[in-house]
Amino acid sequence: MSLKLRPHRSLIGIGLMLGAMALLPFLDVVAKHLGRQGVPVMQVVWARLFFGALITFPIALRLGGLSGLRPNMPIMHTFRASLIIAATAFFFAALQYMSIAETLAIFFVQPLVVTMLSPLMLGEHVGVRRWLAVFVGFSGTLIIIRPGFQELNPGMLLALLSGVSLAIYLIFTRKIAGSAPAMLTTFYTNIAGAVLMCILVAFFWKTPTYTQWGLFVLLALIACLGHYLIVKAYDYAEASLLAPLAYTEMIMATFAGWYFFGDFPDYWTFVGVSVLISSAIYISWRERIRHAPPNNDFE
Repeated sequence: MSLKLRPHRSLIGIGLMLGAMALLPFLDVVAKHLGRQGVPVMQVVWARLFFGALITFPIALRLGGLSGLRPNMPIMHTFRASLIIAATAFFFAALQYMSIAETLAIFFVQPLVVTMLSPLMLGEHVGVRRWLAVFVGFSGTLIIIRPGFQELNPGMLLALLSGVSLAIYLIFTRKIAGSAPAMLTTFYTNIAGAVLMCILVAFFWKTPTYTQWGLFVLLALIACLGHYLIVKAYDYAEASLLAPLAYTEMIMATFAGWYFFGDFPDYWTFVGVSVLISSAIYISWRERIRHAPPNNDFE
């Protein structure tokens, strides 16, 4: 019976992941729109985390009760929150210089950085073939940026910094994996980030209009729903199956950027993204092979 149900569960997981990837680019649309209205980037980041904490609070309360709202590793969660703040701020700032698809394309360097840093920070073994895949992936990033062949703008560096910041965040997330339910961990990150941003945003605050307050809430709703769909997807399907699907976000990002802002990536961006995605899919496949049980013919 379980063998018959497994393909069905995998399809549900794939559907949830694809839904999340179709939704999340609209987070970038709202952030870019707020930036064009003159709202400071740090204020947009504050809204993302503050309202995100409010939205996830009832879920966290239901999962862990009052006692579960207190994180067991506050320093670690605060450090992870600072990395999320950095990654989000760099990404939202990059959107003011580049299209959503181009920013996302450079940001996709993140899984390659995780692979590079995992031997140093997690003690994981990375074989020759995965190292070659990392170098191929970085060549895809260079194709997108094309240093010396096009004028470099600050958005490219900001997008790279965003990807690196998130990569380090993911590595520390691996370190605490299993210490609490995923949604509780998400709440801890949101609340720690919200507290930090409530301090920092005072230096950047610009009184929002009623419309902008509504966009702040919409920003957090999209982010929370998108990440909830991702968490649920991993309940139904393996990480190695779902990880490559994250790159389908480029499809909606390209459409959203064109529809809302008239932006469309050039030919070389698509070439670079293809190289980057192929490399990341290979790394994901190698991870699946490396962790496969010895007798998995009947799995």
